[in-house]
Amino acid sequence: MTNLLINAVVGKNKDVNDPKIRGKYAALAGITGILLNILLFAGKLTMGILSFSVAIIADAFNNISDAGSSIVTLLGVRLANKPVDKEHPLGHGRYEYIAGFIVDMLIILVGFELLKGSIEKIIEPVLPNVGNATFIILGASILVKVWLFFFYRKIGNTIQSAPVKAAAADSLSDCIATTLVLCSALAARIWGVQIDGWAGILVAVFILFTGLKAAKETIDLLLGSTPDPAFIENIYEFVKGYPRIVGIHDVMVHDYGPGRQIVSFHAEVPADSDINVAHEDVDKMERDMHEKFGCIVTVHLDPLVVDDPLVNELRALAENAAKDVNETFSIHDFRMTKGETHINLIFDLVMPTDCPVCAKDAEKQVTEKIKNLRPECACVIRVEHPFV
Repeated sequence: MTNLLINAVVGKNKDVNDPKIRGKYAALAGITGILLNILLFAGKLTMGILSFSVAIIADAFNNISDAGSSIVTLLGVRLANKPVDKEHPLGHGRYEYIAGFIVDMLIILVGFELLKGSIEKIIEPVLPNVGNATFIILGASILVKVWLFFFYRKIGNTIQSAPVKAAAADSLSDCIATTLVLCSALAARIWGVQIDGWAGILVAVFILFTGLKAAKETIDLLLGSTPDPAFIENIYEFVKGYPRIVGIHDVMVHDYGPGRQIVSFHAEVPADSDINVAHEDVDKMERDMHEKFGCIVTVHLDPLVVDDPLVNELRALAENAAKDVNETFSIHDFRMTKGETHINLIFDLVMPTDCPVCAKDAEKQVTEKIKNLRPECACVIRVEHPFV
């Protein structure tokens, strides 16, 4: 069913880097969510009023908030696809993340309101009057939400959309919530037990947990989170296809919304390379990466001495010293300058952000290990943290 809808709306062109194609995917997710959630709201609200069940009524309003979330998703993607302008030269892609955050806040709001109503129901209990139609509506709702979960998940992963992924998580929590409401209705029908308010509290907790978890993930995107390790691995593998590039470091990924990434890194080339040839290689690599990954790429050339025995020896010494201090340490941008009385070793020391050793102590320990073996060496170290 999902593939049938995608093929009917999106068509044969599935290039998600094309804003128009992304828009079609988002429109399909949004409109489908609006229609189905409005139908579920109408059915549950009717049954909830007729049966005097606060849990069913709350579940109904949860569905109408989901319809509102779908509208926000549609609006967010539409705004994100606006072309660049003078005030926003990097585009409007983060509108989609903002839309996702609004959806998360709506989910949390529904959870709080449901929690409040459920507590009131416990204080002043009324036994629900549940009929067969109620069970049919609730059962159908669970099936619809299960399908929506897989539907949203497929589209969210395809276009890497924060609000659509949030809708998928919300649909899964709705399945659990409606199942609890169904159990509450069964208890009232079979045993005459009033657990409506308690079921409502459990539903509220699930909704709040889902909303808070999704909000954290969206805030991470807005603040700037660690890029996908698979994407970074693909970059390293891609660069191996350029034999004159010795290696890369200082990889950075700036995320300005789905499909709007800027990648930068330093490419190491032999110091005796022809600068024009090296520049041509880097230009080609930038164009090829843009074509393959759909991102803007900026590469900085770093000359690397590879055929000087003394440089190679001292570089290995610095690398080993860093590893001796901490296995997670590494170095790059190594240079050597010889004076009359000493040798300057200039390099960057890379240490993890969660390393227990402070930057100054790390620099001091690495310097001491090098000087113990080569007293004539003076170290000029810049400590930095990885961005990926």
